[in-house]
Amino acid sequence: MSVKIGNNIDLGAFPLLLAPMEDVSDPPFRYVCKQNGVDMMYTEFISSEGLIRHAAKSKQKLDIFEYERPIGIQIFGSDIKSMEEATEIATLAKPDLIDINYGCPVKNVACRGAGASLLQDIDKMVAMTNAVVNATHLPVTVKTRLGWDDHTKNIYEVAERLQDIGIQALSIHGRTRSQMYKGSADWSLIKKVKKNPRIHIPIFGNGDVDSVEKAAAWRLEYEVDGIMIGRASIGYPWIFREIKHFFETGTYLDGPTIKERVDVCKTHFVKSIEWKGEKTGIFEMRRHYANYFKGIPNFKEYRMKLVSLDKVPDINEVLDEIAFQFADVTTDV
Repeated sequence: MSVKIGNNIDLGAFPLLLAPMEDVSDPPFRYVCKQNGVDMMYTEFISSEGLIRHAAKSKQKLDIFEYERPIGIQIFGSDIKSMEEATEIATLAKPDLIDINYGCPVKNVACRGAGASLLQDIDKMVAMTNAVVNATHLPVTVKTRLGWDDHTKNIYEVAERLQDIGIQALSIHGRTRSQMYKGSADWSLIKKVKKNPRIHIPIFGNGDVDSVEKAAAWRLEYEVDGIMIGRASIGYPWIFREIKHFFETGTYLDGPTIKERVDVCKTHFVKSIEWKGEKTGIFEMRRHYANYFKGIPNFKEYRMKLVSLDKVPDINEVLDEIAFQFADVTTDV
């Protein structure tokens, strides 16, 4: 049985999704994840207010490419009318779906009435979602959390009410807003939502999946329709191919060699410059180096070089040196 969103998005038997992550899941990063087998991706979340005011940063986040499909544009906001208008703008960018962020816990989002804040006002969340559904011909999906805090874990009600007004899939992060990213994700409530006989849309689990073992165990234990992976893919897009290989064969795939790490890092770097321009591309790539080469002993000197250089040939030279110097090193991530 394939997992389907709406009538036209077929994600296969058990899809792996790339979570939308601010300042991470931009087109260059999505490119290397797609190369490693991710089934569906989302843009970074985009402010509805930014879109309707034509803010350059918000508009740039609408950039999607044919090879990324299926891909969703994720929007967030606190005003229903603004979300409706932003949906119309996002639809013109021709994604495969529109996703609403009701999960972001950070202060400057949640404390302004957007993101996870809507978990405190389910009626408004339902009204906002209804407005988005009616503003586009595309499938609408939602990403959210278990609730605002331990006393208001209302995801069961949220799932039913949002499905009733037309969302086509729901991704659930197994933490409350008050937890932020601390503690362990609790997938037991995600399973409860999935097992609800009223729920017929796909339910995707998110939170703490950082290994082949967890993906395989939680697929069976929590019976979700697919898994969404975020932080574990940063600097390690190979996690998607490793999990898929295990699902298909029951055997473990060897981790990437140092040469593979360098090659993928270089690809990410090239795409970063192509999309953002040389100056910004070089600067924003700096946040990724430590993750690409995590676990390599005595790496600090090279990392310091990579984050200080500002010329493409110089950075490529250091990357080539890393491939040569650490050719025989194996790492466990």
